[in-house]
Amino acid sequence: MKLTTFNSFGKITISKRAICKVAGVSALECVGVVGLVSQRSFFKGNALTTAHKGVVVTSLENDCMKLDVYVVMRHCGVSASAVSESIRQSVKYSVERFAGMIVKSVAVHIVDVRI
Repeated sequence: MKLTTFNSFGKITISKRAICKVAGVSALECVGVVGLVSQRSFFKGNALTTAHKGVVVTSLENDCMKLDVYVVMRHCGVSASAVSESIRQSVKYSVERFAGMIVKSVAVHIVDVRI
């Protein structure tokens, strides 16, 4: 499925996979993130996946989107809420800048914590 938006330059179409890839790379750059986990491997031993498989675009309406990010964190002395907020802000900024669409929310799901 593709996302379509209109602006002064005309019609812009972006694949969901491209948006997921940008969001995934942005999440992986945050301190405390070991990797991303796809929803399918959620109960199969939490195998780390490539960047686009750990992100899901859950809702699209009126040039706005909602994202779910499934992460594996490293226990590094920083609180999980601080790492989650860092992921939210980083993903929101990167996707909005890339797609030119508004990100309403980014839900961060911490699947596992590595020590």
